[in-house]
Amino acid sequence: MLLLSFLSTFWLSLLGTSADTTEKVVVRQVAFTGNFRTRERIIRREMDVRAGDTLSYRKLDSLLLYDRRKILNTNLFVTVELRKKPVVDTTQLVYITADGKRIANLKEIDLEVIVKEQWYLLAFPVFQLADRNFNEWWYERGRDLSRTIYGVYALHQNLTGNNDKLRLRAEFGFIPRLDIYYSIPYLDKKQRTGMTIGILRLTNRALAYRTNRDKLTFLTGSEGRTRERIVPYLTITHRPKFYGYHSFSAQYSTTSITDTIAKLNPNYFLNGNKRQNYLQLAYSHFYDRRDRGQYALKGYIYGIYVSKTGILPKDDVNIFETTVDFGQFIPLAKKLFFSYLSEAKFSTPGRQPFLQTRGLGYGGDLVRGYELYVIDGQHYGYVKTNLRYQALNRVFNLSKIIKFRQFNTFPLAIYPNIYADFGYVRNQYPELNNSKLANRLLAGVGVGIDIVSWYNFVGHLNYSVNHLGEARPYFSFGREF
Repeated sequence: MLLLSFLSTFWLSLLGTSADTTEKVVVRQVAFTGNFRTRERIIRREMDVRAGDTLSYRKLDSLLLYDRRKILNTNLFVTVELRKKPVVDTTQLVYITADGKRIANLKEIDLEVIVKEQWYLLAFPVFQLADRNFNEWWYERGRDLSRTIYGVYALHQNLTGNNDKLRLRAEFGFIPRLDIYYSIPYLDKKQRTGMTIGILRLTNRALAYRTNRDKLTFLTGSEGRTRERIVPYLTITHRPKFYGYHSFSAQYSTTSITDTIAKLNPNYFLNGNKRQNYLQLAYSHFYDRRDRGQYALKGYIYGIYVSKTGILPKDDVNIFETTVDFGQFIPLAKKLFFSYLSEAKFSTPGRQPFLQTRGLGYGGDLVRGYELYVIDGQHYGYVKTNLRYQALNRVFNLSKIIKFRQFNTFPLAIYPNIYADFGYVRNQYPELNNSKLANRLLAGVGVGIDIVSWYNFVGHLNYSVNHLGEARPYFSFGREF
């Protein structure tokens, strides 16, 4: 009993109140501060607590903890604070429970939501590598600066204050690209249904036309265009509650290649074809209960993706694909965290165009330690495990140095970690690309350090060893999942 009493007192001190946690309290009003551009309804959409709610102190503090996380996960704000203010009033409030019991003299509180908005308009020059990742460019392409992309990137992350995004990406150099899209999360009054519409045009001069021994083989020295692709697309999203998302998308792809590519790899579009047209329909659903989408330490996430490529009678592709994801983040101690992320993909038929045959090695779908390899296949699965320690997690106030409110708060977190990854790629035609890594277990282990900072930046510096005995450092940035 003494231990229970001590724990109760300790918990109440963390909540900042000495009141009985079962005592009822009325939320008189909810006010918002700092949302100069963002509309209140966008923030209210993320909150369980509403004006007029009658809750116990314990329930209120629990809901506010989750509400803060959900508001942060909109990626609209640098900081979010939910502040309770007791109301001094002699008026007696009477609460009547479901069984008719009357509770008099209820306390009232006002809730203030204090946010600091990010800088929403981003416009800057683009200079990046054309390869799959930094490690491939550094180790495999001889750090060739001609394999770079330059241009301009402009993004408004909150165009009308409704968390809507407008993006323009115009790139030149190794892979010219033009990408324009507009996205609005909520079209209806209930704030459940949204839309994204856009168009992508991609031109390749140097092109990876096949893989050989699990490495991309490029056609170089071509002065003209080796491939051109145009893809208009439309996505409808539906978010009925807080954590679950549904999306329905349609895109029409038109891609053409030169005679040279078709001769070097007749399987690029299959049968030596030089043109590929298709309509693709896809559905995805994911449920996200992580504490922070940027870099999660607690919670879980799962999702499913289903697509049919080739809907129209004259389409040149006929592929059905399903991908399933699951990840869990588990606090083990005050500063020690464990996580695992898993994904499995299944597709049919077995014989697919090279352009659509995607196994491990693209984007974040890889086993760490194999960043330099592309392992093609119709099916794959992997699991990534991490044990990380929170060496630093602070927010620095730079208001004396930087006057812009969007930049004078500098969050910085550092997590040393160890990891072990496992994966498998099933390729029904490994002889087409002389694959040595398909159809066998892949394993990579290592140590690393993660840095989390401004505007959802996450950097990873790892030192990995794979089953081949290859050991080297790798660098990457972006979310794990």
